[in-house]
Parts: sequence; structure tokens; C-alpha cells
Amino acid sequence: MDWNLLGLSFVMVFISELGDKSQLAAIALSGSSKSLRAVFLGSSAALLLASFLGVVLGEGVSHLLPLQFVKAIAAIGFAGMGLRLLWPVEAP
Repeated sequence: MDWNLLGLSFVMVFISELGDKSQLAAIALSGSSKSLRAVFLGSSAALLLASFLGVVLGEGVSHLLPLQFVKAIAAIGFAGMGLRLLWPVEAP
């Protein structure tokens, strides 16, 4: 097992998940629930499934497209989301 890659994956996902919508949903659910264990297990299972799908799809796409192209698409997508966050949404 590549322990460096394991550690890097953990740190990157952990940092990127802090304060996102899924964490806010878990906070809201735990605040209105008497079963914290069920909220923890449900939200953990959802994160595991989403990560698993990302890994499987990423591995599949890497066989179809060149790695540089996949990285470029990811970079453009993240840059686009970052730029979009700079401008507030105008309410209708």
C-alpha cells in the first residue's frame, strides 16, 4: 500500500469536506435527532459511497482519456467554480 498516497488522499478530502453542504446537513440532522449514531453512520456511508464512485469513475475515465486532458478538465472546473463564487447571485 502506498502510505503517502493514503495520507494525501485523507488530508485532501478531509480539508475539502470541512464546512461544505454535507457537513452542514449532518449538523442540522444531528441537532434535530436523538440518534447521533444513525446520523454519523448515514453521513459516513454517504461520503464513502461518493468517494468510491469518484475513484471508480476516475479510474475508468483515465483509461479512455489522456491524463493531461482529465487534469485540465478538473482544473478548469475548479477554476470556474472559484470564479463563480466571487460574484454574488442576484435575487430575482
